Amino acid sequence: MSSPTHKIAALFAGIGGIELGFNRAMGDDVETSLFCEWWDPARRVLTARFPDIDIHSDVRELTSIPEDTTLVTAGFPCTDLSQAGRMAGIEGANSGLIKHVFEVLDKAKANGHLPSLMIENVPNMLALNKGKAMSYLVQEIEQLGYRWAYRVVDSRFTGVPQRRRRVIMLASRDFDPRAVLFSDDAGPRDETDYKTDAFGFYWTEGRLGLGWAQDAVPTLKGGSTVGIPSPPAIWVPDAPIERRLVKPRVEDAELMQGFERGWTDVDFGTNRRNGPRWKLVGNAVTARVSEWVARRIAEPGDPDRLYTAWRHMGKSWPNAAWGENGKVYTVLDIGEFPEQQDYTHLREVVDVEAAEPLSARGAAGFCKRLYEGNLGRYPGFREDVLEYTEWISSVGAQQSAA
Repeated sequence: MSSPTHKIAALFAGIGGIELGFNRAMGDDVETSLFCEWWDPARRVLTARFPDIDIHSDVRELTSIPEDTTLVTAGFPCTDLSQAGRMAGIEGANSGLIKHVFEVLDKAKANGHLPSLMIENVPNMLALNKGKAMSYLVQEIEQLGYRWAYRVVDSRFTGVPQRRRRVIMLASRDFDPRAVLFSDDAGPRDETDYKTDAFGFYWTEGRLGLGWAQDAVPTLKGGSTVGIPSPPAIWVPDAPIERRLVKPRVEDAELMQGFERGWTDVDFGTNRRNGPRWKLVGNAVTARVSEWVARRIAEPGDPDRLYTAWRHMGKSWPNAAWGENGKVYTVLDIGEFPEQQDYTHLREVVDVEAAEPLSARGAAGFCKRLYEGNLGRYPGFREDVLEYTEWISSVGAQQSAA
């Protein structure tokens, strides 16, 4: 058997979303030789799903990668970059760990071979602190001698019912990243592709924003800053009142991230219900997005697009761009849907009858915040939230009196 063409060193590996996608797309032509992941629950998932791959525990102490590595992947922490996080920026304690990736690459280059690089993170890094995070990444990447490209994509292009916008960035001296990221563009899905029988929303935010999504859930998140799981809720307009507001199960979330159900169902050494599974899934890279990237690396396309020179000048970076040698070009004719794979409707993933109803406390808090603001104006939504809240509160009162 011939050896794999592509060999991955996965830093900030999480639960292996990038590597799973590459395995699906490339089969025996790709091999992951190293995981680097510090969080014990994620390491347990990696051990269960990729039992033969070495796991290094701390990127800060990683001094080298296998000499035959062709691609380094890094879905580095977004907690200091995302609007849902602390927004401390690229210099924050978590997101700032990306500097260790460049240290490893610099050493690899000094030893005679520079592997390609794939980065995944939140779109807010393009705008935060007037694009400072993105400027830092580009500076470090160009110092290594790469040509680079990035693009914001929405996970719904892969057919999963989750609206999840992420920056995919590639840098390489071995292939043209433009031929991977810019070859495909299908335009946004037609609104008729989405059904009107289920709507996902954030119920923990209320006045701040609903994260509204038709026939999908908004971006799955790791949870609150104190580690409490924070799954979105789903409004089911035609359901009986007791099923009108429900929450997906973590197995549903796994599927909406492109994993098989039960991917994170491993022994965490705790009796807590679901343990850290919501955080693991919410922090993951959508496996079907990385599968698309891998397919295009294996078979690059035609990157002929409308490009125009662009200068940073202390402003947000565009949604798609490429560059090398100090020059940057934005892409004018490209969107967030490279493809339009067959769509899986939200109610095909979430069994409304088996889903957990939104609690009386959760419903009451959300209803109060909703009616204090000006969000949630989709016809019938506010009325259903109020009716459900009154119903579930009366059920609780009856149970207390019994």
